[in-house]
This record gives sequence, C-alpha cells and structure tokens, in this order.
Amino acid sequence: MAKRASKGRGTRRTGAQRPRSAQEVVPQLEGLEELPAFADLTCSERQREAFARVSAELAAAEGVDVSEYQLGCVVRLDRGYPAILTAQRVLRAEHAQTMAKEALQRPAVGDWVCVRVTADHDTGRVERVLPRESDIARWRGSARGERQTLAANVDLVLVAYALGGRFLDLSRVARSRVIALDCGADAALVLTKADRSTDLAADVTALRAVLGTDVPVVLCAAGMDDDEAHEGLRAQAEGLGVPWGVEAVRALVPAGSCAMVLGESGAGKSTLLNALLGHELLQVGDVRAKDDAGRHTTVARRMVAIPGAGTIVDEPGLRTLPLVGHERGLALAFPEVAAAARGCRFRDCTHEHEPGCGVAAALQAGEVTPERANVYRALAAEMRRNVRELDPDIVL
Repeated sequence: MAKRASKGRGTRRTGAQRPRSAQEVVPQLEGLEELPAFADLTCSERQREAFARVSAELAAAEGVDVSEYQLGCVVRLDRGYPAILTAQRVLRAEHAQTMAKEALQRPAVGDWVCVRVTADHDTGRVERVLPRESDIARWRGSARGERQTLAANVDLVLVAYALGGRFLDLSRVARSRVIALDCGADAALVLTKADRSTDLAADVTALRAVLGTDVPVVLCAAGMDDDEAHEGLRAQAEGLGVPWGVEAVRALVPAGSCAMVLGESGAGKSTLLNALLGHELLQVGDVRAKDDAGRHTTVARRMVAIPGAGTIVDEPGLRTLPLVGHERGLALAFPEVAAAARGCRFRDCTHEHEPGCGVAAALQAGEVTPERANVYRALAAEMRRNVRELDPDIVL
C-alpha cells in the first residue's frame, strides 16, 4: 500500500510551491517602453547642489571615489523596487540599509536620488532622496494611517474626471485640486468621456463655477482624434470656450515639464495616455455597469515620455482621496472664501449657522458665490472630521 504524504513540519516545498520574491516578478528593464530620456527631465539647481553635497559626504565616509555616486531619477516603481534613470543608463536599485535604520525618506516616482553604482554590479543602491520641489501625497488608512507620496517633483496635476456618471461630484474634482495646490503643483481638469454627458454645457458650467476661471479645462472622449465621430462634441466645446482633444492635453505638458494624471478607477486615464502616445501601450479596462465604477488596470507607478511634449506619471486609480491637513491647499483653491472665513467671530466656525460668520456675510454681499462656498464648507468639514479620528500620536 502506498504511503500517505506527511503534512507535518518536515514537508518539503517543491519548486512550483516556492513563493516568488518581488525581484522575480518585476518586469525586466529591457521590456520597459516609453521611458523618458535623461536629458528630457528637469533637475532643479537646489537638487543638484544637494546631490553634490551628499555624494561627497558619502564617498568620504565610505572611503571610495565620488564617481561611484550618480544622480538619478526614479522613473518606475514595481512592488516597491525602483527603476532609476541616470545619465549613463537605466538600472534597478535597492534601498541602502541606512535608509531604514535612520528612517530616511523612501523614493517615489519622480524623485531625484543619489544612487551608488559600482563597476562590478548591474544594480544600484539608493542612498538618499534629494529635496522635493513638490510632493503629491494623500492620507492612506483610517484611524492609524500614513502619508503616501503618489509622485514627486510634478509640475502639473491633470485631474481626470469622467462625465456621464450618476451625478456630478463637484467635491471630488475640487479635492484633487486642493491636494495638488497644497503639495506644490498646479492643476488642470481633463473631462473624459464627454460623449456620455447628457448635458455638456451644464456639466462644464457647474465645474467652472466651483473651480473658478483660472483652472485650465480640456474636453475629450475615446477616439478623440476621430473628427467625424466627434464633430458635434468638438463644436460644443468650441462654443463653451473649452479646448478639445489630445493636442489640447499635450499643450498642458510642454517639453521639460512633468505632469501626473490623478483620478478614480474608470476615469479613462489609460485611454487618455494611449491617445497621447499614439498607440496602445497601457491596458484599458471596462467599468461595471451597475455603478459605473472602474477596475484597476494600472498597477505600477511609472513615468511615460509623451511625443512632442513632456513626461506624465501614470498612477493606479484611487478609490479614496481623503483630505487630512490640507488647509493651505483649501485656502489656495478658494482664496476669497478663506479670506472671508478669517473674519468669523468664532475660530471654530463651521460657516453654517454661527452668528458673526464672515463667509455668510460675504455670501450676502455677493463677494462669494454659493457654489464655491458650499464646496469649501463640505471639504473643510471633512478635514475637521478626519483630524478628530486620527490617533493623537500621528503628527500632520
């Protein structure tokens, strides 16, 4: 009679059962497409000075030649493993042990870093993250969470928002701009799936009323370069004074600049980037018919070079985008409402019913519009709730 296999601790794993490490599942560098050239990326003078200082200090401490340290940009993250672009080549890199021991900042896509590359190794080692000119981040988690950097050194956030949903989520669009401004970048609104809007003029008017006239807005749809299919939409866009199509989006990201696309799953980000690239590089997913919500198709964060333009960071879709500690961004996005709020009698005024409310007075005087005041109050109330729910040992 055949012996039964043992299920005890002595059971040996077969090769097929052995779990794969992260290094085994990240894509090979040779297969990466559309990466920017080093010369197409812009490193600030402050970052170059920091690199010169840090590399000299590290070389002296290690007793090695300073040439082993190179200036690089993180162009891709796969399961936490960065791909670094230097003036010489693109390479994978691990994190120096001192980064964990000294609780140093971990690199995000778009970060400029000091990476050590020795002649006898194919991979590098990230030693330091250089100062960021912008840090697009969100709060991840609930009561005990963390601040997650989505992309660094971004000049412009392209807020992708799909029209034709069950309702127009004005607060969602506004919060994306609040986060962008608070993190040191500008924002523009790219309205995707314009062909699904039941009232394009009403949608654009409502969004402009909340965002203000200084925020660039572009309309587009799948197959946006098909003039015959979208002739009517293009004409509507022109009548509304809104630029149409892929070239209008491309114009927002000039050569030498870096943008990122921020939006929910199903907002059409991958479709938009494929149109900018001129071919199908990024996987496009369907949306669920029951709730019009999208499925994640982008899983890695990466920089993509746009022909005839700058670089765009492709991000996975975000289910949640909470506001925590973004008071400065709120004031920058709604300056006239924030100015009126400084005149409130009570410091903790909610601008809803309190006597001596500066926002209520500004509304009555016509100095603030109801559309912008309503969204401001909603976002401010959310930030107050989020602060109360945080653990006291979390510092914003």
